[in-house]
Amino acid sequence: MTDEEVVIPDEDEIDDEEGGSFEHYRYVSDKGQGLIRVDKYITMRMEKTSRHRIQLAIAAGYVLANGKVVKASYIVKPFDVITIVLPYERKGFEIMPEDIPLDIPYEDEDLLLVNKPPGLVVHPGHGHFSGTLINALAFHLGKSQKADAEDDRMGILVHRIDKNTSGLLLVAKNDEAQLFLAKQFFDHSIKRKYVALVWGNVKEESGTIVGNIARDPNERMKFKVFPEGNIGKHAVTHYRVLERFGYTTLVECELETGRTHQIRVHMDYIGHPLFNDDRYGGDKILKGTIFAKFKQFVENCFEIMPRHALHARTLGFVHPRTKKDLHFENEIPLDLATVIERWRNYSKNSSN
Repeated sequence: MTDEEVVIPDEDEIDDEEGGSFEHYRYVSDKGQGLIRVDKYITMRMEKTSRHRIQLAIAAGYVLANGKVVKASYIVKPFDVITIVLPYERKGFEIMPEDIPLDIPYEDEDLLLVNKPPGLVVHPGHGHFSGTLINALAFHLGKSQKADAEDDRMGILVHRIDKNTSGLLLVAKNDEAQLFLAKQFFDHSIKRKYVALVWGNVKEESGTIVGNIARDPNERMKFKVFPEGNIGKHAVTHYRVLERFGYTTLVECELETGRTHQIRVHMDYIGHPLFNDDRYGGDKILKGTIFAKFKQFVENCFEIMPRHALHARTLGFVHPRTKKDLHFENEIPLDLATVIERWRNYSKNSSN
């Protein structure tokens, strides 16, 4: 009897804000297993995944036999433990093209970059079945997909960011590009820097936050840091101060890992939740004076930017075809830039 274990991530447990999403598979061949190539062995067990995609995954180093990366020609033997990690292919939604304007700073035959505005949902689901980035990409690329599609050609996002996070998103146009780019996320070699406005005067000029992240057992829609034990997933965020405004601080965060809500959770963990982050308490006045004028100033900022103050500003990666290092940086969107300028002016006027 073959011992097969397939671990598919729950919708709410996918690493979707700053990293890629992956399915983990584990197969143990039984004692009567005949000699067979590993690509064929996996194809027989993953019927909804094409052999071509499996071969690409093997070539990219996603498949291990007994803990070691193998080639497609590897011969599976009795009691071999075969483990596979594949970029997640979401199925079950009908993807219809919608003419939604997209800001695309770069595009070639293999990939494109999207500068996502705040408020745009990335993928259909959880009450958002239209008007998403995927619907817009389907229109741009001239594609559509039925809900029962066996070959998920719209599973092209290499990573995702939250609805209310703005900034750069990387999109692959084919399987080869997706697997190559997703592997860089899996290996943590992608360079990602975010700009965040946080509450409080951050003490150090720079630092590193290390702490496992898992779902908050008391509030399912939130995540929290578990600094000790084996709870949660390992997460590392590096930060440095860009500007100080007294009651708030502008910081740059560089991700070493990509966990759901990682920056939001880590900054809250060190006592500096993101400005206007309604999930982690940043939508309240956490620092400042008791004067009505200051309260009105903060509320005006909340109104200008009705979302958490987080923007994915830079993205660096190796191109799947040319193998050249590419680096992209975009401007801070108007809502966040306006709030930053208001805090800058408030800080200057308060110190005079």
